[in-house]
Amino acid sequence: MDHIKYNEDYVLMGFTSTSSDPPQALCFFCGEKLANASMKPAHLQRHLTTKHGCHVGKAPEFFRRKLSEFKSSQATMRKVSTTSVKVLEASYAVSLLVAKAKKPFTIAEDLLLPAAVVLAETMLDKESADTFKTVPLSNDTVCRRIDTMVVGKLGDSFSLQLDESTDVSGHAQLVAFVRYIDTDDICEHILFCKEMEGRTTGEDIFNVVNMFFTRNAISWKSCSSVCTDAAASMTGSAKGLIARIKKENPDIKWTHCVIHREALASKKMSPALQDVLNDSIKVINFIKSRPLNARLFCNLCENTGVEHTELLLHTEVRWLSRGRVLSRLFELRAEVHTFLTEHGSPHATMFENTDWLAKLCYLADIFRKLNELNMSLQGKNTSILNLYDKVGGFLKKAEMWKRACDQEDFTCFPQLDVFLSNEDVATAPVKLVIVGHLANLISGFHSYFPDTDEKSVQLDWVRNPFLLSEANRSKLPVTHQEKLMEVSSDRGLQMKFGASTLTQFWLCERQEHPELGQKALEQLLPFASTYLCEASFSAMMLIKTKQRNRRCLEKSLITAVASLPPRMTKILSEVQAHISH
Repeated sequence: MDHIKYNEDYVLMGFTSTSSDPPQALCFFCGEKLANASMKPAHLQRHLTTKHGCHVGKAPEFFRRKLSEFKSSQATMRKVSTTSVKVLEASYAVSLLVAKAKKPFTIAEDLLLPAAVVLAETMLDKESADTFKTVPLSNDTVCRRIDTMVVGKLGDSFSLQLDESTDVSGHAQLVAFVRYIDTDDICEHILFCKEMEGRTTGEDIFNVVNMFFTRNAISWKSCSSVCTDAAASMTGSAKGLIARIKKENPDIKWTHCVIHREALASKKMSPALQDVLNDSIKVINFIKSRPLNARLFCNLCENTGVEHTELLLHTEVRWLSRGRVLSRLFELRAEVHTFLTEHGSPHATMFENTDWLAKLCYLADIFRKLNELNMSLQGKNTSILNLYDKVGGFLKKAEMWKRACDQEDFTCFPQLDVFLSNEDVATAPVKLVIVGHLANLISGFHSYFPDTDEKSVQLDWVRNPFLLSEANRSKLPVTHQEKLMEVSSDRGLQMKFGASTLTQFWLCERQEHPELGQKALEQLLPFASTYLCEASFSAMMLIKTKQRNRRCLEKSLITAVASLPPRMTKILSEVQAHISH
């Protein structure tokens, strides 16, 4: 069908054309559009006569001037519309930065926007600065932006990580993270942060999680594992969270956080070493708990020219506290001794006792090594495979340290080794204490990590199917052995294994060998620690402070710690842009 073409003479009837295909007649007096079939002189003249009769018979220059004014107004509207969309996008982008920085929402309006205006006016021009002023960044606007930007996504199978902590205002906050299989990798993302009303028993925690699952149509059958600490509310045999979840899904697996287990395994000490730790804390508290003492000690350290001028406080709830506290105390032992002597403290005699100082050296060294292990267990995208490897490696080193110290070789503990070399210390009593502590440490790790080596060997085929020994392969079902032989013989897959992550490789392999790939992913999907929850609690302390103690944490915390970027294009498409709010 042939379409009618626009004729420039139609301007004299008050019409221009649209850019659509086919073109339509557009009245530049009222903006009404006529179909292409109506783009005929008779129809256009009838429209002018019946709706704009006052313009009939006017000069051609009048119609051309009205057309020019119409086009100019259209260009202005397009510019305003485009600017408004950019302003909205900028508002969302700045709101996301504020949330990620864990700063008060008011900082955008009180600091960021005025700073941007000053920069634009100084470096560009006043017109650019005035453009910045149109960006809506009020406190309420930023709150709305953050509420909208929360993202969440789950697959058919996922694992859960849960922990609970108390915020600065005394409210209990339950945080949950989820790990799920995405298109080509395993992803981690915060699921929710909910304030607990009243008690925090296992039943209460379950009710909060279950209500979230119900509202979002999430099935407990899709949850394959849960990782928590070993608190009674989580692991109680009758009313604990895990027992309650197992009623919904009997096949669910529970993982005790590896980092919590490491902290518990390293906590037990002999009375002799515990006394040294307690005495050290008393000395530190004597100096740090009194502002005058702290200032005087700082002046003493500055006068002696040492690198550090302050001691560190010890707290039981911080896993890395003991190692740093004792290392700093040993480093400043001469200054501490001088200060305690000047103030007549009975603790000064301890720093004259080389046996006590040797034990302090050992504690500083062993806790530094435990800190290194603890730090290596932290981080995102960890699995039970690599964390068990690190624990197993530490156990082997601890066995070696015990054998070396039993032969009075203390080179594995640098500070202790230097101290014993420079001071006249009887090594036999120190050796007995150290060897005894290492034996208890090894026993504690075996208690909290039973059969670590055996479990790790059983999963060697997941770590690297191309280096699996015949002995380990024979322990698997025959069907798995067949598939593994096919995989290990494929050089193309071996190249792919080296070029991708472990999870990416098995996700790809699941397409070709579904049963084998799924079995491997079942070992990689569970969380091995509650590190993400602990990191969120650190963020929580920055977001909800004494000055901002009435803030609702949920949306702010989720946006601050979210690992997935917000779907900005989708958000902007669903929100109408406005210049001001």
